Amino acid sequence: MRHDVVIIGGGAAGLSGALTLARARREPLVVDAGQPRNAPAGNVHNYLGREHTPPGELLSIGRSEIQRYGGSFLTGTVTDADRLDDGAFRLTLDDGSSVEARRLLVTTGLVDELPAIPGVAERWGRTVLHCPYCHGWEVRDQPVGIIATSPLAVHGALMWGQWTGDVTLFLHERPLPAPDEAARLEARGVRIVTGRVAAVEDEGVRLASGELVSRAAVVVQSRMTARAAFLERLGLKPTPMEVAGEVIGTYIAADPMGATDVPGIWVAGNVSDLMAQVIVAAGAGLKAAAAINADLIQSE
Repeated sequence: MRHDVVIIGGGAAGLSGALTLARARREPLVVDAGQPRNAPAGNVHNYLGREHTPPGELLSIGRSEIQRYGGSFLTGTVTDADRLDDGAFRLTLDDGSSVEARRLLVTTGLVDELPAIPGVAERWGRTVLHCPYCHGWEVRDQPVGIIATSPLAVHGALMWGQWTGDVTLFLHERPLPAPDEAARLEARGVRIVTGRVAAVEDEGVRLASGELVSRAAVVVQSRMTARAAFLERLGLKPTPMEVAGEVIGTYIAADPMGATDVPGIWVAGNVSDLMAQVIVAAGAGLKAAAAINADLIQSE
């Protein structure tokens, strides 16, 4: 069966796009594996009208709304994609089945590649955090540690000082901050600890020296990699995102409406915007869906 639009990924961006297209009478199909990036988190924040909603509940509400307007869902992972002679797309799923679509909206998000520090992965999304806007209120006025795993560490330490006056920056394997950075950290009351971090424990940060620095929460920066390997056969390769000469992630480049360089393919959410929070991803899904509908109308 050929669909007007297949949406690959059922997070906030994908569901928002599906709702928009369903209300436009396009009967979109959402292909999703059920592995959202924010699954470890307890709640969604900064989403107007849905503050503190558990991620799974938000997605469940969205799916019900989409089905009410005629959208449908297919559980699976897209492993390959081909362009057909008439310009449509054929998607191959992990169970060997396939679906065809006139247009694609890719909202597969990203993968957080965590630093190889014992204790980080087990606590990710609970006491090991990444974003002050997502988690800052929950650990306000508590001791927070920033482990320098990227060039954004100093920026992060300065930011987290807005939520708590007890911030410690663990340099781990990175050099001392430049004099101007050190002055800013001192002005914000950030303590700097040198030496390699051996592990993150329930009580705090364990240094290689054996010392334990008590922290209620620990912040690390993951390497954010776009989840879109299947797009490379269609000519879409991830673009590196660099900060201070270091690659901190990859994304699929697109115009403001989500259109990629490959005709017929749009992207939205974290796959194209590494820093997008849930509400931003949802808005991007709506914009891309509206552009796709307009493109279909023009072709028709």
